[in-house]
Amino acid sequence: MGSFSTFLNNMDWTGLLMLLFSAAAALLCITFHELSHGFVAWKLGDPTAKLAGRLTLNPLRHLDPLGFVMMVLLHVGWAKPVPIDLRYFKNPRRDMALTALAGPASNFLLAAAALLVGRVLLFADIGGMAGVYALLAVMYIAVLSVGLGVFNLIPIAPLDGSKVLISFLPERLYRVVLRYERWGMLALLLLVWLGVLNGPLNFLMSWAVRGLCFVTGFPYYLFAGLFF
Repeated sequence: MGSFSTFLNNMDWTGLLMLLFSAAAALLCITFHELSHGFVAWKLGDPTAKLAGRLTLNPLRHLDPLGFVMMVLLHVGWAKPVPIDLRYFKNPRRDMALTALAGPASNFLLAAAALLVGRVLLFADIGGMAGVYALLAVMYIAVLSVGLGVFNLIPIAPLDGSKVLISFLPERLYRVVLRYERWGMLALLLLVWLGVLNGPLNFLMSWAVRGLCFVTGFPYYLFAGLFF
């Protein structure tokens, strides 16, 4: 019993709480991201995601284990892609680009909403640890949401940025890129493993958060040292 008490006393409860905040924020971010893809595709005529049960707020339906772990630990990652059938679109290339952009756009909007909530919390001046934890929660949502949005704008398949990029390519090159799209994930994982993307992603994330703080009036300096 004494050894168990010693274990509890030595436990890094703050670190564990931050990990839980990160996990909860990641689930919220991926849910909005994939739901937005499916919703826009449905509005553009493709019912595939809806029929697959992906127009849901249940995060387990959108969870990709590896992408989720990366979001929790590295603050960038991905979710399980929603199924899309281009044959339903009236203008496949344009509609695919709009569907792809919907995910990152929803993440930036979610981050802005979280920062607005954070500004209200600061204005309300909620005292004690409850106020601190509430503020940390919205900051985690903002950072992970921005991280998901920025990461998915990378123009490497199967990320959203690649779908936007290829929509502007000539038809012949468009088909070539689609043919080799399945190799994109291997290239992406290699870049992540080598750490090639760490610097650029951190730079883009910090400036995206800085911009959203400017728009929402949330003090950016609170992020300094904690996330960037």
